[in-house]
Amino acid sequence: MTSVPTEKATQVRVAPRVQAVQRRSWIPKRWYAHVILWIACFLIGFPLIYAIIASTQNNAMIFSYRFTPGPYLARNWELAIVNRNLGNYMLNSTIVAVAVTVGKTVLSLLAGLAFVYFRFPGKWLVFGFVLLTLMMPTEILVVALFRLVINLGWGNTYLALIVPFLASATGAFLFRQHFSNIPAELSEAAQLDGATPLQFLWKVLVPLSWNTIGALAVIQFVYVWNMYLWPALIIQGQERQVVQLGLRTLMSDDVMTSYGPLMLGAVIASIPPVIVFLLLQKQFMSGFQLTRDK
Repeated sequence: MTSVPTEKATQVRVAPRVQAVQRRSWIPKRWYAHVILWIACFLIGFPLIYAIIASTQNNAMIFSYRFTPGPYLARNWELAIVNRNLGNYMLNSTIVAVAVTVGKTVLSLLAGLAFVYFRFPGKWLVFGFVLLTLMMPTEILVVALFRLVINLGWGNTYLALIVPFLASATGAFLFRQHFSNIPAELSEAAQLDGATPLQFLWKVLVPLSWNTIGALAVIQFVYVWNMYLWPALIIQGQERQVVQLGLRTLMSDDVMTSYGPLMLGAVIASIPPVIVFLLLQKQFMSGFQLTRDK
C-alpha cells in the first residue's frame, strides 16, 4: 500500500523546479541573436570609438596601436580649432546646410501643393520631368553649373553653395505623395471658408506634415553637410570654405601628417549631423511610415 505524499514533501519536490525555471528566465530565449547584435554594434561603432581615442594621441601612440586615451587632446584641439581654424569651417557648413535645408523644404512644400491641388496645362509632363531629374546625379551637371555660377559672379560666395541646391526633385515627389494621401475634403472645406492656397498650406497641410518635413530635413542636412566636390570647385579661398574641405588642412602638420588633429576634426565635424538626427529622429522614422500606416 502506497502512502499519499504530504504537502511538505510536494513543496520539496516542486521547489527545485521553480528555481530551475527562474535560473533559465535570466537567459534570453534567443541568446545567440543578442550576441550577434552586440558583435554587429561593436563592429559598426569601433571606427568611431577608435577615432575618439586617437584624437587624444600623437603619431607615436597611434602607430603603436594603443587603445587607451592619450594626453594630447589639448594639443590636438589647439592645432585643429585655433591654428587651422576648423571652427570657421564648421560655421560655414552650418550656414550653408541650414539655408539649403530650409529652402529645399519650403520649395518642396510649394511644389507638392501645386502638383496636388492645382490644375494647369502640362502638369503631368512637368511632374515627369521632375522625376527624370532624379536619375541625373549632380556630378553630371557640374561643368554647366560651374559656368553658370561663374558668369553670375557668385564665385567664392555663399550663393554659389546655396542657390544651386535649393530645388529638390526628391522633396517635390515626397510631398506630392504625402499630400495625395490627405483627404480632399480638407481642401474643399478650406475653400468654403475662403482660405487662400498659402493659408491652406500653412494652417492645414504643414501641421499634418511634420513627420515628412523632419524626414526630408534630416536627409538634406546630412547631404549638404557632406558635400565635397562642388565646394572644392567653386570656393577657392579659405574664408567661405566648408568643413569637409577644411579637414584637408589637418592632414599636414608642417613636416608630416598628424593623425591626432585629423581624427579630432573628423569627430567634431560629425557632431552637428548627429544632433540634427537625434532632434528629428521621431519625425524621421515616422515620415517613412506614412504610406504604410495609411
